[in-house]
Amino acid sequence: MTDLTIVKGLIIKVEPIGEYDRRIVMLTDDRGKISAFAKGARRTNSKLVAGTNMFCFGEFGLYNGRNSYSVNDVKVINYFSFLRDDFVSAYYGMYFAEIADYYCRENLDDKDMLTLLYQSLRALESDKFDNRLVKAVYEIKTVMLQGEFRVRDNARYSDDTMYTLDHIAGTRPAAMYNFNVSDKVLDELTEIGKDTIRYCVDVSLKSAQILETLV
Repeated sequence: MTDLTIVKGLIIKVEPIGEYDRRIVMLTDDRGKISAFAKGARRTNSKLVAGTNMFCFGEFGLYNGRNSYSVNDVKVINYFSFLRDDFVSAYYGMYFAEIADYYCRENLDDKDMLTLLYQSLRALESDKFDNRLVKAVYEIKTVMLQGEFRVRDNARYSDDTMYTLDHIAGTRPAAMYNFNVSDKVLDELTEIGKDTIRYCVDVSLKSAQILETLV
């Protein structure tokens, strides 16, 4: 019998397969981005129906088949259920997931990206942070983690904004959301974040286009 593999991860993509199954893509702590099939997960009485939804974070029991993983069990740690009730926040979350899907690869150490994504979703849930700040920080820190970040015209931005960029660069993803900024700095960070993704990500992000119409 094939051994059960336990991974901790967060679901970043869900696709229906056939009449009752799902294919999920998750970002995991020690295996990077992996996909798995959840047989019967769309049946209302399935033990997998709740734990294989978008944004579910938890421990996944997987069997490694010949060509793919299959989900045997899920112990959910956080459903991020608020994203089902808040339409705008849901699209922020989907945007973050699309960026993670773009950058992350299978069998690579993506602990920092998983932590950043998890903490960013928590920050969306909090009333302490403007969602625009969460988005800008996520964009900037993601590209910093890839070693691609640069500001193309430092002279355009205030000293406070440059200080904030240094703070983002030097802060671990687990402690990223521990500050707020003035309206001016938020506007500048928003511009830098959008410019960074436009420069570094060479695919169209569907959720980004929808967000533009919502905020």
